[in-house]
Amino acid sequence: MQIDIEAHIKGLESGNRRMLARTITLIESVLPAHQQAARTIIDRLLPRTGKSVRLGITGVPGAGKSTFIESFGTMLTGMGHKVAVLAIDPSSTRSGGSILGDKTRMEKLSIDHNAFIRPSPSGGNLGGVARKTREVMLACEAAGFDVIIIETVGVGQSETTVASMVDFFMVLMIAGAGDELQGIKKGVLEVADTIVINKADGDNISRAEAAQKEYQAALHLLMPHSLNWNPPVLTCSSLRSTGLDTIWQTILDHKEKLTACGELEEKRKNQTQDWLTFLLNEGLREWFYQLDEVKSTLPQLRNELAEGTLSPTAAATELLHLLRRH
Repeated sequence: MQIDIEAHIKGLESGNRRMLARTITLIESVLPAHQQAARTIIDRLLPRTGKSVRLGITGVPGAGKSTFIESFGTMLTGMGHKVAVLAIDPSSTRSGGSILGDKTRMEKLSIDHNAFIRPSPSGGNLGGVARKTREVMLACEAAGFDVIIIETVGVGQSETTVASMVDFFMVLMIAGAGDELQGIKKGVLEVADTIVINKADGDNISRAEAAQKEYQAALHLLMPHSLNWNPPVLTCSSLRSTGLDTIWQTILDHKEKLTACGELEEKRKNQTQDWLTFLLNEGLREWFYQLDEVKSTLPQLRNELAEGTLSPTAAATELLHLLRRH
């Protein structure tokens, strides 16, 4: 079926959410014709991108990410912003399926005319980050969304990858769940622009304040990733919508400071270069494994490895020698 490129471009320029969803489907498709159409659309719309606040959010299990994003997103739309939520869902390693349940967890935000929620299966890529997330983010910006929230699952490699594609990276935590640094890794703390302790309400307020001091002390032990920003530790209640305005002001302060010194512009340029390197590595990897010589040689080499008659180094060298024929 012929893809109407102009219809997609006009639809995105007018902020048509249905056309945005169709464009994202093209971006995420593995069909060559869809990929080519998506590249053309994004290239044409590049001048309309880059003007949003790009926000990454992660958190430990039970931190209430969906509730937070719904409350926070609703506050932003009430202020006149257009909010896109790109929720990276964990894909099954067996079936390739994913839960894709964020729309059911964000009922209020999902029917908000100024919000757009797009669950995206990770495909097992980059530990939970959908491969096409950057292009999807650009499509949302082209459609007029000025706040892009990328939510990712777990705490690990996927989080540091998300941090490499956003302006501001937030780690959501909770107090009163045992060890106050539960489930969080040093690498995630090192890239955080703020730590937010959620569920600071009722009889949990004192525990949240105690955790706030503990996290702040932990951050002081780490080398800040920016010379122009010291990550604060904030508290909020998604349920009662308290502290959310302070979080938004912190994000705006971060943007103002890093823009003034040129760090934000440099950061985005570096992110673009990193994305090119990633795409090249991924493309070369796919091309390599699709070569007929590799397909025919690799199984035999794997057998020899299993039998102990060949070393991994020798096997890799033999496979890489095949590239010289191309």
